[in-house]
Amino acid sequence: MRRLNSAVGWRKMGTENMPKADPEALKGEVLRLGAKSVAVISVDSISFDTAFRSMCATNACGNYGKSYMCPPDIGEIDDLIREAKTYSHAVVYQTIGLLEDSYDFESMMEAGQFHNGLAQNVRELFEKSGVGKALHLGAGGCRLCPVCGKKTGDPCRFPDRAMSSLEAYGINVSKLAEQCGMHYINGENTVTYFGAVLF
Repeated sequence: MRRLNSAVGWRKMGTENMPKADPEALKGEVLRLGAKSVAVISVDSISFDTAFRSMCATNACGNYGKSYMCPPDIGEIDDLIREAKTYSHAVVYQTIGLLEDSYDFESMMEAGQFHNGLAQNVRELFEKSGVGKALHLGAGGCRLCPVCGKKTGDPCRFPDRAMSSLEAYGINVSKLAEQCGMHYINGENTVTYFGAVLF
């Protein structure tokens, strides 16, 4: 497997006056970077649901209240949805990792690292493309630092690159996959991750 950067990024980049890049060209570039599937959709078509905040509060992932990029620290769900809706387009991408069996935690982690590396490369692509302001959302909580500053009482070390999740912004990922012509579940012994850039 090719070496990937371990950083992921969330950033409102550039200025409002920068030229918009061609969404279809960006789609091709994200595929070239290693995504399994990529789609360009209108942000207006994305299904948002405030109920995802209560799902986060169950803390199934263990990050609730322990990461600056996760609820409740990331902000109020209504404010995040309002922010997301200020963008017009979304490039949605998917990665699929293969597992030996459903207990293959090592391969799950490797697939997650690959996805996070791809997210970093996508962020860099968008920075260079002249898109302007963009919102990068990934799979699960931010993985930029091995231990979030929230857990150690320190401020966020990389506030310009830390990445929140699709779910934290109230995006229904299973519906998003369907809207993009992608499968949310890709068969036995696979793990699927999604990311998106709103711009």
